[in-house]
Order: sequence, then C-alpha cells, then structure tokens
Amino acid sequence: MNVFSHPEFDNHEHLSFVCDAETGLKGIIAIHNTSRGAALGGCRMFPYASDEEALRDVLRLSRGMTYKSALANLDLGGGKSVIIGDPRKHKTEALLEAMGRHLESLGGQYIAAEDSGTSVPDLKVMGRQTSHVAGVTTRTGFDGLPSTGDPSPVTAYGTFIGLKAAVKHKLGTDDLTGLKVAVQGIGNVGFRLARYLKEAGAELWVTDIHADNLKRAVDELGATAVPSEDILTLPVDVVAPCAMGAVLNDQSIPAIRAAVVAGAANNLLDRPEHDAALKQRGILYAPDFAINAGGIIDVFYERTHGSPAQIRAHVDTIGDTLTEIFQRSDRTGLATGEIANQLAEERFRKHAPGAGLTPSRLARAG
Repeated sequence: MNVFSHPEFDNHEHLSFVCDAETGLKGIIAIHNTSRGAALGGCRMFPYASDEEALRDVLRLSRGMTYKSALANLDLGGGKSVIIGDPRKHKTEALLEAMGRHLESLGGQYIAAEDSGTSVPDLKVMGRQTSHVAGVTTRTGFDGLPSTGDPSPVTAYGTFIGLKAAVKHKLGTDDLTGLKVAVQGIGNVGFRLARYLKEAGAELWVTDIHADNLKRAVDELGATAVPSEDILTLPVDVVAPCAMGAVLNDQSIPAIRAAVVAGAANNLLDRPEHDAALKQRGILYAPDFAINAGGIIDVFYERTHGSPAQIRAHVDTIGDTLTEIFQRSDRTGLATGEIANQLAEERFRKHAPGAGLTPSRLARAG
C-alpha cells in the first residue's frame, strides 16, 4: 500500500495505522493540517471492502475537515479516523476503548467526534481512555432543546440553511412550498434535514440502505421511498446526498435531472473535475464542506463554552458563505467547488507556521 504517492495524499502531517489483536480493532487516523489549531474530525466505523478503500476515505475526509473548518472560520485543523468493521456486528466496548488508547497516544494532535457508524455513547466509551474526544457534553443545544453532544441536529440545520441559499440562487425563491427534493440517506442527519424540508412545505423522495430508516421517513414525513439506484436521477428540483461520498461521478452526473445538488455527505465529488462537470450541465453544486459545517461549528463551541445563540448565529452564516461562493462562481466562470477551495486555502494558509498562529489560539482550539 503506497502512502506518499497515493492520489489522495495531500501533504498530510500524520498518518497512523492502529491495530489491536485482542479486540479486533483495525483503523487509520489521519491528520491533514493543524495550522489553525488541533485537528478535529469524526471517527467513522464502516465495513470497507479493502484496506485501500479505508485509506482513501480517511485521507479524503481528513483533508476535507481542514477545508471545512477554515471555510467556517474556526480555529481548528483537519483530521479524521476510520475503524474497519460493521458497526452493527463488530463494535464492542473493548474495541472502542482500544481506539481511545490510540487517540490518547497522539497527545491531543487529533480530537475525535462521532461520525457514520459511531455515536455519542461510543465516544464516551473511548473517553474512558482519553480526553481527546468531542461532542459528548450534555448542554442546551442551538435550538434551545437539551443536547447530548450529538452534532447531527446542527449539521442537518446548517445543511437546510445552505440548501435554501442554493435554491434562492438557482431558482430565485425563498419559498420551499412544493419544492421536490430527493434525499439519499435518511439516517441521523438525512432524516432531520428531511423533517426541516417537510415543515417548509417540500415534497420528499428518500432512500436508505437500512429498511427501518426508510420506513420511519415514509411513516413520519409522508416521504416516497425509491430504490437506491434511482434516487439521483429523479425529476426533482434538488438532490440531497446525505450518505457516503463519491456519489457524483462519471456515471451519475450525466443522469442527474435536478437543478441543485445540496447535501450533507462528505466528499461528494468522486474526482475534483466532477465539480466542473456539474457546472457544465447547469447544475448548481453546494460544496459539501461548506454546507455541512454545522456539526464542526457545534463541537467547536462545545469546547469553547459558547452559547446556543452563538452557535445558531454562526451556523446561519453557512447560507452567506454559500451565496458568496455562488456569486463568485457566476462572476469568474469557475466551478463552485473550486471557489470554495480557494476561500478555504486563503484562510488556513495564512495561518501556516510562522504566519501568526499563537500558542494561545492552539490551546483554545484544542
């Protein structure tokens, strides 16, 4: 397995391959960039088909966290971790504690939060062995309701705010009544996004690999269930991918009939050039690391003891950021993802070593 020559390797600062024979733990921890602060990102558990697939995912995801935090103007770096295994079959407390010990060995360079296949209780189990976990504090959430630390509600709200900004820019309306939206993945984030859309008057089509998630969306939201292979090609206004990444590719993009792609999943583009392919087809793409930043914003304010009002106000700026991206794209002719990359790079590169990042800012973020 090549690392330094891997196509997804982007001068990552650190890469750890973790293994614990007793518990069956096999995982990878990737730290992409810490120029703005300690790296923070989710710990994902997924039954990857190969070690190569897991490596590709963690390299892409950790890089995306650097860009996400920078674009959201947070004093955090980018990191991610993956555990190879089926969370419904292979997850045990002993395995999670072993992962916690590996996190502790990094000395706070990387802070883990929940992700696909992990939960707040899982992070608390890891926390028995390390203090370097986030999103585990019970407090009042951004919406005034009790929060367990799960960032999913804030991610969903931020994605909703961003989706509305995209609809306004592309379709010229603030009213979502009758808007047709296809949601791919109806789990923790996808279901909450779908509920926001339903409450705003949108019509929903949904799919998910888990039958219970699908049934819940049909029963509680009146959504129409469709096969997974059809969800991206429906004649709708918006496609909202909220499951795994790389779904915007050579096969799917020519078949998309929606005017807008705006979803919560990470790394939606299979390759960077698919950004331009969407623009060429007249499809407005809301860059994933811009629209789904609500969760990382929430976790940041948990660590800095911010108020619910501060969290909500910051998440609301996701719409403003996307509007700026869309407008720049219109002016320059560059694709929206390229514009978002430029903005993020401006923000984290100016904080590169020797460029003014102070130890106090690092301590505050970590």
